[in-house]
Amino acid sequence: MLQISCVSRKRGTIFPSLQRRGGRAIKNRNTVRERPPRLRLLRWLRSILLMAQPPLLSEEGNTLGQSVHIFFGGHRPPLQFMVLALFVFTAPSALAASCESLAGLKLPDSTITLAQTIAAGAFTPPAGARGAGGPAAVFRDLPEFCRVAATLRPSTDSDIKIEVWLLASGWNGKFEANGNGGWTGNISYAALAIALRRGYATAATDTGHEGGSGSFALGHPEKLIDFAYRAVHEMTVQSKAIIAAYYGNNPKFSYWNGCSSGGKQGLKEAQRFPEDYDGIIAGAPANYWTHLTSAAAWIGQAVNKTESSYIPPTKYSLIHDAAVQACDSQDGLKDGLISNPMSCKFDPKVLECKDGDAATCLTSAQVETARVMYSPILNRRTKEPLLPGFEPGSETGWGIVAGHQPTSLGIDHWKYVVFKDPNWDYKTLNFDSDIALADKQDNGSINAIDPNLKPFLSRGGKLLQYHGWSDQLIPPQSSVNYYKSVLDALGGAGKVRDSYRLFMAPGVAHCAGGDGPSNFDMLTALEQWVENGKAPDQITASHVTNGKVDRTRPLCPYPQAATYKGTGSIDDAANFVCK
Repeated sequence: MLQISCVSRKRGTIFPSLQRRGGRAIKNRNTVRERPPRLRLLRWLRSILLMAQPPLLSEEGNTLGQSVHIFFGGHRPPLQFMVLALFVFTAPSALAASCESLAGLKLPDSTITLAQTIAAGAFTPPAGARGAGGPAAVFRDLPEFCRVAATLRPSTDSDIKIEVWLLASGWNGKFEANGNGGWTGNISYAALAIALRRGYATAATDTGHEGGSGSFALGHPEKLIDFAYRAVHEMTVQSKAIIAAYYGNNPKFSYWNGCSSGGKQGLKEAQRFPEDYDGIIAGAPANYWTHLTSAAAWIGQAVNKTESSYIPPTKYSLIHDAAVQACDSQDGLKDGLISNPMSCKFDPKVLECKDGDAATCLTSAQVETARVMYSPILNRRTKEPLLPGFEPGSETGWGIVAGHQPTSLGIDHWKYVVFKDPNWDYKTLNFDSDIALADKQDNGSINAIDPNLKPFLSRGGKLLQYHGWSDQLIPPQSSVNYYKSVLDALGGAGKVRDSYRLFMAPGVAHCAGGDGPSNFDMLTALEQWVENGKAPDQITASHVTNGKVDRTRPLCPYPQAATYKGTGSIDDAANFVCK
């Protein structure tokens, strides 16, 4: 229950000395001898409300009105209190806290470990910090801001680190949270800097552990829950409370922006915590986590089946060029891109060596390995598809998943989460019983495949999902499959397209890069959708070579694709239409 010690003992005489004349309080028999200045008094009252019950100012827990109602024993609050409360909560400029004072902010299951004003251009990432995003020069143009760090402990084994960055001036009134990649384990300072430059209050989390390995999960089920979804949700709730304390206002709009694991995190927020964000950007989401991680073993078993099965990286470009040659012109343009890889019927057997091995061809064993890369993962008993294969056009990035040792990004889930054995051998994975076991253990914790987005969409939430067709880590069709599952669950595209759109990007690799135009501004498109009701019918993307834009192309809402109008440069987005 909220308690305010400054209420007079005599009912109906709350702060009677607020009547003023000539800047001085008028004393009466209920007035104490000395009163602090009004601003100091208001700050003091607001600090009581913020620190004693921070959920009062957030969307979580009781509302202020409910708490006041309880405080007054179910009776209507006296008029003086109502007037004072109205003044206190409609004067944010007078009530905003200083940066350093946030060190004393009391939040549930949380400890503020740093509240520091950073002068313009003075930020340097912590020594050895992962996610710094480059040298300190990257941060030299940052304006002055308040840097807040906190540790959240929603369980006895939780140790979630978050940072919240708050502009000292020029705040746009909005909040942007940033996602992670892989097994996360770090705070992305570069992402925080980008959001800050755009005027946002911004936050990020390490999801409750350090480093890019899944080994933290062994013997720590609560930390695994933190990684799965709890850390992001708790960061969101506490960040909003910190923002409210600093600026005196809650953010007008809240956005999520993430790719890869960050895309999965975004989908999980929409599915599990539909009121956390007004708009979500989910790029190349690793949402079918248990099946995606099994790809490491599936490909590893194929690549290392025999010594001759391994494809050396020097041959990746050979395969890539042949795939593009086979399918580039399917859209009527010869532009070096495969616009719709799902319709591409490239067979790497066309590269098979006539005799022996050479740098310009594939051995028969290598042909079979390449076919595995393009093929879906199957339950070997039922032949049920578990995960799509990679698309033609992704070949130059195969080295991450098709090396002599399978990527730990996938194998760690089976070692430390499913079998709880650091010595587990990926060659023993059973693609029938073991996949079923992993799905049962997860039970919707890490996996973000629930198609029921109705709670999020019905409250006005907007979801922008994107995926590069040449993604070499997460098969692009997995995004198409999830999108279709939502349409099926909610009654078709007509019921969904005003709130959820998927954009597929030809030639774009995992999250960014590749031969296709991979520079695009999803956040501006999402802002326009959420704040002005303008749904994105296309998003312009650009390709940059040596710092110069050499191609632009529209990205289109799936299943539409960019279609050439027939005249003008094929490197100019203005000469294309989505249809």
